[in-house]
Amino acid sequence: MTDDSPYKILIFLKRRPGMSVEEFREYYENHHRPLVKQYSSGLSRYVRRYLEPLPHIDTKEMMEPEFDVVTELWCANRQAFDGLLGMVKSGTLPAEVLEDEERVFDRPKTRYFCLTECEG
Repeated sequence: MTDDSPYKILIFLKRRPGMSVEEFREYYENHHRPLVKQYSSGLSRYVRRYLEPLPHIDTKEMMEPEFDVVTELWCANRQAFDGLLGMVKSGTLPAEVLEDEERVFDRPKTRYFCLTECEG
């Protein structure tokens, strides 16, 4: 990551088994998001991008997506990014966040990525 790149982490998340898409979105927006916001002092943006599957281009089959939402965490500066990255790498989330994740996400399917953006 270069110094002029945005400090951004993407998290690909799948809802827990047995939870409908509607229940998942409602829970994430009205319960999990406010909880996480308590710990987001170093974030400049916290964006959830819910995936809407389309039919397969050839078969027209509708398939269950591997992930239900892509969450973007934009860090205000390098220090906040390094702190968040350290927490992700070590798996040290606040206990109440971790407990809440168990209620909403299929955690073994969660994937984290740093982002390098290219435009033009």
